[in-house]
Amino acid sequence: MMINKIKAYAFAVFMISGLGALQPACAQSNEVMVDPVDYVNPLMGTDSKVSLSNGNTYPAIGLPWGMNFWTPQTGKNGNGWQYTYAADKIRGLKQTHQPSPWMNDYGQFSLMPVSGKAVFDEEDRASWFSHKAEVSKPYYYSVYLADHDVTAEVTPTERAAMFRFSFSKTDSAFVVLDAFDRGSKVKIIPEKNMIVGYSSRYSRGKLKNFKNYFVIVFDKPFSNFATWADSTKYPNRTELAADHVGAVVGFSVRGKTDQVHAKVASSFISEEQALLNLKELANDSFDQIAGKGRAVWNEKLGRLQVEGASVDQLQTFYSCLYRTLFFPNKLYEVDAKGKIVHYSPYNGEVLPGYMFAGTGFWDTFRALYPFLNLMYPSINKEMQEGLINDYKEGGFLPEWSSPGFADIMVGNNSASVVADAYIKGLRGYDIEKLYEALIHGANNEGPMSAVGRKGVEYYNSLGYVPYDVKINENAARTLEYAYDDFAIYQLAKALKKPKKEIELYAKRSQNYRNLFDKESNLMRGKNKDGSFQSPFNPLKWGDAFTEGNSWHYSWSVFHDVQGLIDLMGGEKIFVTMLDSVFNQSPTFDDSYYGGVIHEIREMQIANMGQYAHGNQPIQHMIYLYNYAGQPWKTQYWVREVMNRLYLATPDGYCGDEDNGQTSAWYVFSALGFYPVCPATDQYVLGAPLFKKVILRLENGKRFEIAAPQNNNENRYIKDALLDGKALDQNWISHQRILDGGQLLFQMDKTPNKTRGTNAKAYPFSFSSSN
Repeated sequence: MMINKIKAYAFAVFMISGLGALQPACAQSNEVMVDPVDYVNPLMGTDSKVSLSNGNTYPAIGLPWGMNFWTPQTGKNGNGWQYTYAADKIRGLKQTHQPSPWMNDYGQFSLMPVSGKAVFDEEDRASWFSHKAEVSKPYYYSVYLADHDVTAEVTPTERAAMFRFSFSKTDSAFVVLDAFDRGSKVKIIPEKNMIVGYSSRYSRGKLKNFKNYFVIVFDKPFSNFATWADSTKYPNRTELAADHVGAVVGFSVRGKTDQVHAKVASSFISEEQALLNLKELANDSFDQIAGKGRAVWNEKLGRLQVEGASVDQLQTFYSCLYRTLFFPNKLYEVDAKGKIVHYSPYNGEVLPGYMFAGTGFWDTFRALYPFLNLMYPSINKEMQEGLINDYKEGGFLPEWSSPGFADIMVGNNSASVVADAYIKGLRGYDIEKLYEALIHGANNEGPMSAVGRKGVEYYNSLGYVPYDVKINENAARTLEYAYDDFAIYQLAKALKKPKKEIELYAKRSQNYRNLFDKESNLMRGKNKDGSFQSPFNPLKWGDAFTEGNSWHYSWSVFHDVQGLIDLMGGEKIFVTMLDSVFNQSPTFDDSYYGGVIHEIREMQIANMGQYAHGNQPIQHMIYLYNYAGQPWKTQYWVREVMNRLYLATPDGYCGDEDNGQTSAWYVFSALGFYPVCPATDQYVLGAPLFKKVILRLENGKRFEIAAPQNNNENRYIKDALLDGKALDQNWISHQRILDGGQLLFQMDKTPNKTRGTNAKAYPFSFSSSN
């Protein structure tokens, strides 16, 4: 695969092409320095399908947090699996805003070059392609479309892109625009070599006045043109609006060097705003735009400088890091007066201020947002301002935005996203309004079950959401609400709210205790009358839990691991329970779903017992040995998961990548620590993967993580020094990292069973601090 060839000789090619004339940002021992973007493989995780996810990703060609991305489209229009590695044909190059195949897309449209005949139907225009003739980089994509003998290339800005099509000599070269179904419009303006129009397709939620307006400007005059609707073409007709419309424009070209360029931009606000967004391309050439995109990626990726790693490790690390820098993506634009404005998916109006979309907090509160707070806090400040507008315009904070409220998943984890940002030091926005939003969301059901708190009256009165009141995934909701209450408690303390209010959320944070079943030592659904659900099978997926079973969700007490240890009967039993996750067979009960969902299959085939890293609920569990005196087991399993379940290949993930969360787990873990409990300032230690990583922080400081003895065998921490002084704790604080300095790990192939075994070394737990 192409990514495996990016070594020193490939870097020379980039320098010659003018796309690589940048200061290298990462290095390997005894090798020419290589830019971090050259290690990224956007095809990582694309070899997926409904029954088995190896990432469920697509090659996202865009800029970090850009409003629009581009991807080759192998799937049929409307198929969430818009690009799959095993496919043979490409139907178009599509503008996409898709967070995942399960959420599908919104506002999409595509361009496709064809030759010979002006075919426009997605089946007729589709062309065979090969990965051998495909180049995929974060800032550039190229593919040879064999049936049309044309090479198609695209390079993006945040809200625009430039295409370059290289046809053979012909007077029958065409570009097909597909504006998709569910309401679209196109208008051809021949005298300006321009097409304008909109796509109004969206897959989730309810939207008012939704349109993605686009403008396309070619650098060659049209030799002919037509519009089309469904299966009918209308030659020489310039304008058409219907359920599913598009356009075909023709060119005469003299050969491969007589290229057709197209400048493309879009807007959720208006056609006029799309024309403004087109100015992002300025008068730059295709290669200049690609060079600028490359520079942006190198700056963002280069904030983490890795040394002392294999090529495979570097590719995996930077490919995961690339995935953390996309979602949520910008929904805001800059108007003619230079003001930040946005289309509101909540009320359909154009309003001032920031807005972001395309993420689910059930996934990303765990590691993605904490990672932004550590390495990219300025973008999360914008995201917090966007959340304020979500609340003002929608009445609640979103738990899944796609781009408005989406009724999927459980929990009220916006509380974590808001609290963690403030606890980690973000300032300069209306935190009081966000606190108001948290209190409102914690005490009200929203317009749909995934917004606010479904079952809140039961939760606030009984201390749990009952199993027998027809509220699905009730135990999962209870556990997540309890953690979310802790996040609110933390923010309330920081904002010096009234004591009574602080104590209320402190008390509610302990509601996890109401579901603990001493008989099984696990969490279990509970009926309204106080009896536990019966029969109870801890291997049953779904039902009381969300995309997992009791063995996965019983560890979801991020904020009070000591409290969970006490419930289980002490550290020895707790560790035995942790060990049991890995020691069991990967058996399961899928009766709730009526069949094996892909998350079950991914656990089954991983050969790690009941450990289901391919889904989020259990991803932090490995780090919990640090709370019970056996940190070396965390070190073993963290390295095991990184080595076995991640690789920068099309099948390189072990489940859904999920908007940066599964990637953020890897990036944090490779650094040597992980945010088990967001809304605190602690990271729990694991086992660093590299000999050295330098974090270039936004405050201008540098924090170095060094492990000179690191290799595949030396996965255990023998000792740790923080700026030369012994670090006996099993955690490090966020602020200490921001202060800069060095964390030095001495690694060994045998575990040190004396370090970190004293209770004073354990990370934060609510029960230990109150």
